[in-house]
Amino acid sequence: MSPAVVRRHPGNPVLTASDVPYPADCVFNAGVAKIGTGSGAEYVMVFRDDHGYRGGADFAGSCLGLARSPDGVDWTVDPRPVLTVEQAREWWHDLADPRFGRSEIRRVYDPRITVIDDRIHLTAAVDTAHGILGAVLTTDDLARFELHGTTVPDNRNTVLFPERIDGAYHRLERPFASYGRADPESFDIWASRSPDLVHWGGARLVLGSEEVPYGGAKIGPAAPPIRTPQGWLAAVHVVGRSDRPLSAWGDQHWTKRYHAGLVLLDLDDPARVVGLAPEPLLSPREHYETTGFRGDVIFPCGMVAEPDGEVKIYYGAADTCVALAVAGLDDLLATIVPIGDPRWRAGAAARP
Repeated sequence: MSPAVVRRHPGNPVLTASDVPYPADCVFNAGVAKIGTGSGAEYVMVFRDDHGYRGGADFAGSCLGLARSPDGVDWTVDPRPVLTVEQAREWWHDLADPRFGRSEIRRVYDPRITVIDDRIHLTAAVDTAHGILGAVLTTDDLARFELHGTTVPDNRNTVLFPERIDGAYHRLERPFASYGRADPESFDIWASRSPDLVHWGGARLVLGSEEVPYGGAKIGPAAPPIRTPQGWLAAVHVVGRSDRPLSAWGDQHWTKRYHAGLVLLDLDDPARVVGLAPEPLLSPREHYETTGFRGDVIFPCGMVAEPDGEVKIYYGAADTCVALAVAGLDDLLATIVPIGDPRWRAGAAARP
């Protein structure tokens, strides 16, 4: 994609482990929202914090941290985590019989923030001894969270739309059962709806991994969609494979390359794809994107649409830190081509 469309912030990364006043080795995959309007507006970020690195892909612990910013660029981290595994284990009686025990919940991570009806909604992945779940939480103060329920395993990357559509909540998600697939990692994007955040159904396939010309492996939701006159603009993550190991201190055999992509969904029927950007929105290029716990990873987790037409795009870089890019909303929409357009396939030859 043309560098004139998306511009990385010159001060990247905007959040690193050194900014966190408690144990942290990798801080990334952060949900971001702008709360309030005018001079009273504040940006809030809930980020994943993996700490106590023990080699390979193993960390002693994981929690969610909270940071705040007056401008979306300079962030201050709260003195304590906003959600720990021990706090999450209080939910267990809502998820399974007590015989499974509190230790059934292993960690909570990869948060996404959506403001619906002036209330903060958080989705997150929850690792348990019996599978990976997608959780839906709400909070009024970013201190106490109410669990509304989880998906069945295995499912994650859940993101909520920022308003009810036809009276229902809607979400994008990425189930990843591999049984029966020719490629065990060719995961796709699905959608479901709910009247109350608890009971979800009406599952529909939104986008198949084979439809994205520059991937070749799995895809999934990334940042919560933003409303535009043309449709819901949603960031997605798109994964390709390298024929050689990439730089990663967490995995010497790491070969996955994560890109940020864009898809446009129908305003009234958000499970229907209107169009797709045939080239990546962002691909790993800078040192903080290509070197880290898992190199060559860009994972967009938050988009904030500003009143002046600018869109702030927050993304996890190399599974190690949080970075920021900006673009004009009109420029982003101009990258979308209609579903079925030959340029969907032409983009494969143009990927960076």
